[in-house]
Amino acid sequence: MPELLIELFSEEIPARMQARAAEDFARLLQAELRPLMPEAPRPLSGPRRIALVGEMAARAETPGKEERGPRRNAPSQALEGFLRKHGATREQLKEEGEFWVLARPGEVTLAEELLARAVPAVLRGFPWPKSMRWGSSDFAWVRPLQRVLCLFDGRPVRFPLAHGGDQVHGILTDDLTEGHRILAGTEPFAVASFAGYEAGLRERFVIADAAERERLIEGGITELAGREGLDVVPDRGLLAEVAGLVEWPVPLLGSIDTGFMDLPPEVMRTTMRVNQRYFALRRPDGSPAPRFALVANIIPEDGGGAIIAGNERVLRARLADARFFRDQDRKQRLEDFLPRLESVVFHAKLGTQGERVRRLERLAGLIAPHLGADPALAARAGRLAKADLATGMVGEFPEVQGIMGRYYALADGEDPRIAEAVGAHYRPLGPGDAVPAEPVAVAVALADKLDQLVGFFAAGERPTGSGDPFALRRAALGIIRMIREGSLRLGLAGLIGEAFFGYPQATGSTASPDFGMEVAAEKLNAGFQPPTGSPHPPMVAAFAAGVLDFLAERLRVQLRAEGARHDLVAAVFGATPDDDLVRLLARAGALETMLATPDGANLLAAYKRAANILRIETRKDGPHDGPVEPSRLALPAEAALAEAVEARSAEVAAALAREDFLAAMAALAALRAPLDAFFETVVVNDPDTQLRANRLRLLRRLCAAMEAVADFSKIEG
Repeated sequence: MPELLIELFSEEIPARMQARAAEDFARLLQAELRPLMPEAPRPLSGPRRIALVGEMAARAETPGKEERGPRRNAPSQALEGFLRKHGATREQLKEEGEFWVLARPGEVTLAEELLARAVPAVLRGFPWPKSMRWGSSDFAWVRPLQRVLCLFDGRPVRFPLAHGGDQVHGILTDDLTEGHRILAGTEPFAVASFAGYEAGLRERFVIADAAERERLIEGGITELAGREGLDVVPDRGLLAEVAGLVEWPVPLLGSIDTGFMDLPPEVMRTTMRVNQRYFALRRPDGSPAPRFALVANIIPEDGGGAIIAGNERVLRARLADARFFRDQDRKQRLEDFLPRLESVVFHAKLGTQGERVRRLERLAGLIAPHLGADPALAARAGRLAKADLATGMVGEFPEVQGIMGRYYALADGEDPRIAEAVGAHYRPLGPGDAVPAEPVAVAVALADKLDQLVGFFAAGERPTGSGDPFALRRAALGIIRMIREGSLRLGLAGLIGEAFFGYPQATGSTASPDFGMEVAAEKLNAGFQPPTGSPHPPMVAAFAAGVLDFLAERLRVQLRAEGARHDLVAAVFGATPDDDLVRLLARAGALETMLATPDGANLLAAYKRAANILRIETRKDGPHDGPVEPSRLALPAEAALAEAVEARSAEVAAALAREDFLAAMAALAALRAPLDAFFETVVVNDPDTQLRANRLRLLRRLCAAMEAVADFSKIEG
């Protein structure tokens, strides 16, 4: 098929928007061109251009068809209405039997015509996160758009971007583009194919493909570092960002004054990365090296000496600032910063950071015994966890919060476990970040995330489908990862209740009657019954159940991403109010093992058959609860099933009590044979109403025995 090449050439596009914009452009344009473009085009992006290249048919023709109209003897009004509906005239009709028939010719769509309609429509509705207008036009783009290259089958396709009275002055649609602004100048050049486009840009010092620019940057700085026996600290995000800042990457190495090497390496990496987009280097033993890598966007005539010297001066000033803040902070102990947090608002509905410190101190101490951690150390770590938020270093470099707290705690002579907890309590920060491992650190990290979840849920600030401004999904996934990876046996409902009572809005003279009640009311209205022996009042237990639902949903999302049977987690959550995730996952694993066997698969099918019968009959005259009457078990198959259900129910209960979930599943699987025999020989809806009622109660007893293990109705398949 003929080749289509489109380039949108503008002033500099923010690096973080380029790749997504190129993908959006390819996706949206393919949707408009789908009759002629069956395969998605390849997106390209760079600092000044968004482009795509793909194959597109020159034309598409739909076959003609016939529309049968009114009968020949129908009133004239019916025929006129038919003609108006189809935009036809009487001359286009023909007679077939007793009816008028309209022969509609096929439609031909030409590529150039479709492009002339599709491209302006896509550009005017483009989903930039932020855009701007310039001149007198209403047309908006991320930065002023200068020209549009549109090339089809080697020929330029020219069309206006005008819409209504808006003429979009100054934007040309042709076969021209431009090379590097400095190295090649602003003289445009014409292209006739993608190969010519790519080669022409390369001749003019532009690498069109962002992935190739990334490879050149990565390879270049790795080679330069290797010459000095150093390694580059991996940073894929920075690599992608720098590739979006340069069109012709030229890697260079600079030096760091040795006087700054006593700064924490995280601080040096942060200021290099965030402020200057430099790459940090390290020695083979992992210690920071007094060198950094940068990427220029020009070919320096002096080999880069002036560029390197200029960047070294800038970095020297940045690191001098960091050293100043570090030295000022060290004039007092970490704990001495805590009074400043009393005036720092955590959230308008949830009080100050000072109040949060007291909650973390209490909650971390309560969690610690469940993890084998020292409660006093955990409480102390919780008290110091947020103290560095008031330091000058974190005020200047927010990215090192927690990290600087760890350094300051060690310098103050705090227990190393406390310092580790202060540094690690924000983790995990994302899917690729490790979870804390030391028990005191885990206690504080759990306290931090539980306090965050509980507070915002109680304040009515839950995530929505369109947003999660307080990162509650990330907090929930962090809790789940710590529990799963550490095999932590925690009663989450109790801890959620303790976190709830840590807020003054929940108790005492400052209690708010609305705090958390929206979540609690939703659970109670849905039929939630607080478990027997719950240590908390019914409304608090219901609130905890609502937060647990959110955690369960995040767990299902995580398992789905891992390719696991997330429906089995839903099934075991639906069967029990158990809040021990490790136990629930073990039960789900045993359930998956059982369902992988023929007995398990057939048992699931039989359960769904029994549940379906019960559902139908319950609508008529249910519910069909109550004990099964042995005297009314008229047939051997139903008597055998009743005996098996009672025996296996006892086995299941005993196995669940000792957490032997494989044994519980094996006991359930043994019901397959008597259940098959029951359905083969017994008619549930017997004419004898007493036999029918007893058989329905038997099926209800069977389903109840199985639902003690899992809610089989939630299992797919």
